Amino acid sequence: MKIYVILSFNEEGMDNVYVGDDEEKALAFTPADFENCDALFVEIWEDGEKVDDFRLEETKNID
Repeated sequence: MKIYVILSFNEEGMDNVYVGDDEEKALAFTPADFENCDALFVEIWEDGEKVDDFRLEETKNID
């Protein structure tokens, strides 16, 4: 089972803001979802080992 850890970064440090197995929910977060958040990163863990990590980019709608 994969576990998704969402990390919120700002000038003061880092916070875990989500830990769970719901991929769709985890990858849908944007920095605007959290107060004082400059960037979001995701770590993907499987069988107790980190298998991937990357920055979540905010989706911009173009009208």
